[in-house]
Amino acid sequence: MSGADVNLVLRSTRVVTPDGTRPAAVAVADGRIDAVLSYDTEVPAGARSEDFGDDVLLPGLVDTHVHVNDPGRTEWEGFWTATRAAAAGGITTLLDMPLNSLPPTTTVGHLRTKQQVAAPKAHIDTGFWGGAIPSNVKDLRPLYEAGVFGFKCFLSPSGVDEFPELDQEQLARSMAEIAGFGGLLIVHAEDPRHLASAPQRSGPAYADFLASRPRDAENTAIEGLIAHARRLNARVHVLHLSSSDALPMIAAAKREGVRITVESCPHFLTLTAEEVPDGATEFKCCPPIREAANQDALWDGLADGTIDCIVSDHSPCTTDLKTPDFASAWGGISSLQLGLPAIWTEARKRGHSLDDVVRWMSAAPAELAGLTRKGAIEAGRDADFAVLAPDESFTVDPAELFHRNQVTAYAGRTLHGVVRSTWLRGARIVADGTVTEPTGRLLERNH
Repeated sequence: MSGADVNLVLRSTRVVTPDGTRPAAVAVADGRIDAVLSYDTEVPAGARSEDFGDDVLLPGLVDTHVHVNDPGRTEWEGFWTATRAAAAGGITTLLDMPLNSLPPTTTVGHLRTKQQVAAPKAHIDTGFWGGAIPSNVKDLRPLYEAGVFGFKCFLSPSGVDEFPELDQEQLARSMAEIAGFGGLLIVHAEDPRHLASAPQRSGPAYADFLASRPRDAENTAIEGLIAHARRLNARVHVLHLSSSDALPMIAAAKREGVRITVESCPHFLTLTAEEVPDGATEFKCCPPIREAANQDALWDGLADGTIDCIVSDHSPCTTDLKTPDFASAWGGISSLQLGLPAIWTEARKRGHSLDDVVRWMSAAPAELAGLTRKGAIEAGRDADFAVLAPDESFTVDPAELFHRNQVTAYAGRTLHGVVRSTWLRGARIVADGTVTEPTGRLLERNH
């Protein structure tokens, strides 16, 4: 410990570090972790000390898949509300998706607009993905140089006209351009031909909606993505994997050396098609929540490393857009504040530890985005923490959630894991559900 510089020491009998969970004292200096020491280390003169007892000290979670929708659709969400919800859920860093805001993040000018809106409202550290659309290949390198962490594209319609999908030729062109400067392409992988040929029925029946987004749409799109990535030696990431059928080909591609990573989401890992009531479109998302057997296979994919990380895909909307008709309702699940307890509740049932959860929800997303100061409790990282009471439970009341529209598929569910407090760069920003004024910083790649 460097002594004079240390101004804060946080202790717990259970600190989750890259080397496992153990009693420790975490020394903080100037917003960074100075050292991780034995639990009974003497506190330097003048430093503040706090002991969390048996509550678990985790690294702040990193959520690389959040639709904040600000500016332009702020009645759906917004940086103030989204980052408050994230902070209350133990998330200390998020990356904002490039669509559902107006303008979309497809040019440097649009990125600057979004940054200006976010700067005074961010309760946690916030970065930005760029978008890859048919018309902006020329904008990709400038966006990368301006600090976006990579580029998102769709292979099927996105749901908003200002963010069109890429066909296979456009995908190859954008991927080649991004690979040329060493960037990352993140992909909503559903094949439009399979979607177009699937039965499309309106109405409240979840089974009809599920049939309209078949697994084959994901499987075919991922197969094509692997082929392009192999040919171009490009780095690609599969967003929100829902179809467990794709796991063997992804695992084989990884073994072969294809530069592919994969995420899944709390809703795919904790909710099942069998339990979705008809008309309950708070459960609608694309790709969809699938059957329990599919979920079991996704957990196997997490356990063996085929799936790298878990992120929210928080995609909110106004209440009126969640009509009882699955065909016309907006697709998106709001879970920003609930991802950690939702995953922990299921993980503990399946024999996983909080070390696993931290790897999936903090370390791996940080690594994906190149956030080298985030994602672990070790010297040199930002002093970002969540304090969790893992054995306490609560029942989800939508009225107590901080995101703008209190619609969630988790309403009424009993979850384990209460976030006691959240810390950003050594300052407590959430204590027992109360959030401070915004102190988050805007992040840029390699800064």
